[in-house]
Amino acid sequence: MPLLQALWLFVYLFSLVAADAVGDLQTKANTAWTTQLAKSTNCTKAKLVIRKEWGDVSADDRRAYIKAVKCLIAAPSKLPKGKFPGAVTRYEDFVVTHMQQTPNIHGTGNFLSWHRYFTWSYEQVLRTECGYNGTQPYWDWGRWASNPETSPIFDGSDTSMSGNGQKISHQATAVGPAQNGGGCVLTGPFANMTVRLGPVSPQADPAPPRNPQSDGYGLNTRCLRRDLGPYLTTRYTTTSIIASLITASKDIGTLQNNMQSGTGVHGSAHFTIGSDPGGDFYTSPNDPAFYLLHGQIDRVWAIWQGQDLNNRQQVMAGGTQIFGGGTNQKLTDVVNIGNVMAQTYPLSALMSTVDGPFCYMYQ
Repeated sequence: MPLLQALWLFVYLFSLVAADAVGDLQTKANTAWTTQLAKSTNCTKAKLVIRKEWGDVSADDRRAYIKAVKCLIAAPSKLPKGKFPGAVTRYEDFVVTHMQQTPNIHGTGNFLSWHRYFTWSYEQVLRTECGYNGTQPYWDWGRWASNPETSPIFDGSDTSMSGNGQKISHQATAVGPAQNGGGCVLTGPFANMTVRLGPVSPQADPAPPRNPQSDGYGLNTRCLRRDLGPYLTTRYTTTSIIASLITASKDIGTLQNNMQSGTGVHGSAHFTIGSDPGGDFYTSPNDPAFYLLHGQIDRVWAIWQGQDLNNRQQVMAGGTQIFGGGTNQKLTDVVNIGNVMAQTYPLSALMSTVDGPFCYMYQ
């Protein structure tokens, strides 16, 4: 067998083993969550919904999800008139919420639980305000690591989350080299999508125009841009890396720190989308792919929890401010995202996917 052919065979077989490793971890986790479901005070088998990877969602169901997201993009904002001039749509109410709380939900003890509630709230608003009957899909970074542009998530088809940005000449940023786009997204359902909020902390070249307000809430109309490519996914978000993240993290602090390190899966996935607003720490939810990305973050956490659910559910580590600042985060601390979801919860109520407000599992 020629050397090159043998090498490709090895890579292929290794990818199958890695995929099986994550699959086995999820199977074990789902067994634990099913046992937990039987004890739930809120969730039942009849109510339980299953979240799927975008590639496993049928074309019709993808179109239904896209239609609901576009409904939010077309609906008017419910925020106080004039307070956030850049928030014109209901979709942008979620962006404002993330911008307001960014320093207190990243590198913090509530990073995972806050984003679990935020992503679920987005799913619920799609259902209650836009007639969506499905669940929040996720983006399995490892599955498409070799070439995210050709994945069904980003291939630019009518059942994708739109494609890459137009390929333009641009430079590297602090988080990686210039990739395969950089310009406006011109293909797929979100082609020519308008962005209005931010930037606040941009990592993009060319740099987005400055917001007329220093806090980023002013009206700053421009196009959605992406700079997709495999540089980060092939190095930091492969299936084998995801499996190792789950198995090597023996406590919640280690899991969170490994996820959010400079080359962790969280930042690497965000900067794989990159550009504007995807490369902005504050305004990244203004790219509709954000919610698939955070569906996967939540899935990885749920799989990790399920390896030892009795000891990994009501656990917390970290501070209340970014980079470990503030006081120690407590399970009694309250999550309030009143711009988009009125009900508040203590963090302790957001630790199970089959209790508290939640009733879902991952496939």
